[in-house]
Amino acid sequence: MAAPKKSRGPAGGQGRPGRSLALILIAMVALTGGMFLADQPTPRLGIDLAGGTSITLEAKSEPGQESAINKTNMDTAVQIMERRVNGLGVSEAEVQTQGDRNIIVNIPKGTNSAQAREQVGTTAKLYFRPVLTVAQGTPTPTPSASTSGKPDPSTSPTAPKAENGKGSASPDPSATTQGRAVTGGLKADSTPDPKASTTPKGDASPSASTADQAAAAALQKKFEALDCSSAASRAKATQGTKPTEPVVACGSKEEGSAKYILGPAEVSGTEVDNAKAGFDQQRGMWIVNMEFTKQGSKQFQAITKKLSSQPSPQNQFAIALDGEVVSAPQVNTTLSGSAEISGSFTQQSAEDLANVLSYGALPLSFKEQSVTTVTAALGGEQLRAGLIAGAIGLALVVIYLVAYYRGLAFIALLSLLVSGILTYTLMSLLGPAIGFALNLPAVCGAIVAIGITADSFIVYFERIRDEIREGRTLRPAVERAWPRARRTILVSDFVSFLAAAVLFVVTVGKVQGFAFTLGLTTLLDVVVVFFFTKPVMTIMARKKFFASGHPWSGLDPKRLGAKPPLRRSRRATAPTSDPKEA
Repeated sequence: MAAPKKSRGPAGGQGRPGRSLALILIAMVALTGGMFLADQPTPRLGIDLAGGTSITLEAKSEPGQESAINKTNMDTAVQIMERRVNGLGVSEAEVQTQGDRNIIVNIPKGTNSAQAREQVGTTAKLYFRPVLTVAQGTPTPTPSASTSGKPDPSTSPTAPKAENGKGSASPDPSATTQGRAVTGGLKADSTPDPKASTTPKGDASPSASTADQAAAAALQKKFEALDCSSAASRAKATQGTKPTEPVVACGSKEEGSAKYILGPAEVSGTEVDNAKAGFDQQRGMWIVNMEFTKQGSKQFQAITKKLSSQPSPQNQFAIALDGEVVSAPQVNTTLSGSAEISGSFTQQSAEDLANVLSYGALPLSFKEQSVTTVTAALGGEQLRAGLIAGAIGLALVVIYLVAYYRGLAFIALLSLLVSGILTYTLMSLLGPAIGFALNLPAVCGAIVAIGITADSFIVYFERIRDEIREGRTLRPAVERAWPRARRTILVSDFVSFLAAAVLFVVTVGKVQGFAFTLGLTTLLDVVVVFFFTKPVMTIMARKKFFASGHPWSGLDPKRLGAKPPLRRSRRATAPTSDPKEA
């Protein structure tokens, strides 16, 4: 009669524990190597540990809109600023209100604080306006004036340069629009609209009222006097204007020294649903892809249909951000749904424009009140106190393991060391990968994880001891104890991970650092127990020191009160308890 086959243990069990150890060793070497290859040998620190920049912004109310500064608008501004800074990869930035008018933005050291300052302080009131006139950004000479409100052709900013050198020079298109163009879209209609017009509402015409003629004359005069080389003049260009009125505006630095007359806003920036920067491999250039809302798609289709039939520069539309033209691309065809802005973008300018388009406008205007450098002195003291507390806790855990589990403490400490290496390398790599920054709550989460990891070892060791008490030898006890211990460990870690996930979702700021670290170390606990602790325990069960039940092994049958060896004839009867245990 053939002997029954012996059942094999699970993966990493009694038969081939070396495979699991080899896998985790390869993972540790790969993570450590990646950490040094990425030139990130230490975790990225948060502002409380590394210091950084603190920006104080004060809300400003527009004339007649003092009630706009309220809790709702301030909270909305905080959310938008957080998304903007996070869009730059600064996930550890803190944005919070202070009082009823101020917002504090803390940016960790090691990030581009100048770029972050520009992003958070920009109100980002975004409008898409048709370009009516474009010229160089310096004041235009006005030798003669038109009493009818119409600009004199001899002094018009778009008039060609005279042969004798008199008159205004025609602007260089490459200097003013940087060759940018808008293409693409879900729908295209290249049929020009013969009735298309980009004339501002206030432009003079035979049927225009005297007030309209006066407004057009005032706008032309303001345009000719506008000096975009002056910061004060740039700031005042669009003050007090409304989206429904034509305006004068200056181009951004990327647009060169240019000034514009822009028609009434046709599309608001709130109608941009999403915007992303990307690199076009075929054309070798950076582009910005925009997607509009349903309403915005209709509005964008209407304006691009008008502009596509116009000559330059009336076939351009300006993307005006806080009154400054950040881009003035040409329109080649009727577009709707989505569009692509292409041209002389750098990676940085493309990403900045996409970031602003994606996250929308702030409900309030803000003035930069102060910018200070934050030192890490206070955080350093708290970190030292936390590390001392963690060291004391770890020492107490080691003392308990050695006193109670003796030789098994060696396996537990090795497992804790492996868990620490994996945690450290992953935290270092997650800094440049996802912007993770180690702050004080995250350090607390790592310290709490020591207890969670040690608890998993204790569960497994106690299951092995239970099997030995039942009269089994060490090697079968190790394999029989694993299924029960495995279920308990998985359930316990699942509950811990679920709590960390909920905490991460419902909280903001530094508390998320605690939740993220707790969840990460909980997952690593499962990896370490399955791929290191269990295989090492299987190998140690073959060693005489543990297998013979040495008094210092922590698995001495006499000390554990083991029962006599189990026999087949006695399986149906529960053995009596050992009097010595009582």
